Amino acid sequence: MTAVRPLIGVTTSEVRMGHRTSPLPEADPPQREMALGMTYARAVERAGGLPVVLPPLESNAVGPLVERLWGVCLSGGPDLSPASYGARPHDQLGPTEPDLDLFELEVARRADALGIPVLGICRGAQTLNVARGGTLYQHLPDVTDGSIAHRQEESGRLPTHAVRLEPGSLLAGILGVADLRVNSFHHQAVKAIGRGLRAVAWSPDGVVEGIEDPRGPFFLGVQWHAETLTDAPPHDALFRALIDAARGHALGAPDTASEAAA
Repeated sequence: MTAVRPLIGVTTSEVRMGHRTSPLPEADPPQREMALGMTYARAVERAGGLPVVLPPLESNAVGPLVERLWGVCLSGGPDLSPASYGARPHDQLGPTEPDLDLFELEVARRADALGIPVLGICRGAQTLNVARGGTLYQHLPDVTDGSIAHRQEESGRLPTHAVRLEPGSLLAGILGVADLRVNSFHHQAVKAIGRGLRAVAWSPDGVVEGIEDPRGPFFLGVQWHAETLTDAPPHDALFRALIDAARGHALGAPDTASEAAA
């Protein structure tokens, strides 16, 4: 019998005006539209899930939406507004989308409350941290030594720096390695760790590259764009772990990924 394919909600990376793109002459007139790289959907599909893109709805619609999902993937995107964690804007803060922030934070918190597995990618990992009361560095060049290019110019399919993993962590158990090479496309990063979370991966300059809830259920974020690296192990294992955890949640079974890492 073919295994049931879990429905995985993937948040949109950006909401933007159509004039920032080049629509076909026959297309709709310019209006606010969602933007999301197809690599997220393909990574979920290849891992055995059914991806569905989540539009940034009003807060009263988040509960009914999330309750229908088996799992959630929070995608990358623009800087999170510091208002979401009570900080003043840095003068180098990039463009923000406060409405998208509110929606994604509510999705993360609702999924967290329901025990629905969540995987955060880049901005998504930062969203997980803020959803648990954590904070962010708004401008990484202020706190790093410049030895790592966290906004690489190479293709997203090319890893450019190393990451060290915490032995015995859920993340290390999923990936099956003690260290690996990753890509890097971010301006912000985790500062104060959110409630119940721990840092489990770091770049050589000390930037947090992975966070997780060690108590379960599956609530894990990575700072790199794993979705563009799934053609080769171990990055593809992250999405398989999300799908396995989603199946376990739907069936009321223990979190198999957490058990494997224990």
